[in-house]
Amino acid sequence: MKPHRQQNRVVISYRPRVEPAPPEHATKLDGFRDVWLLRGKYVAFVLMGERFRRSPTFNVPEAAQRWAAQVRQEEEVDE
Repeated sequence: MKPHRQQNRVVISYRPRVEPAPPEHATKLDGFRDVWLLRGKYVAFVLMGERFRRSPTFNVPEAAQRWAAQVRQEEEVDE
């Protein structure tokens, strides 16, 4: 039997970037609480304390808003 390849491969998980504010060139989307249009992709910025957490990029705004809701819910659980 062949051994599995890449046995010691590191699992990469996304850690949200922390920023002081959404960038100047981002456009806020109407109808969404946390979603911004940034370079043709949808990104969520969630205010946590005095800083914003930035999501990965998404192709649809609903996905970015779901990410933001999940981050908010996890933050409430941690407190």
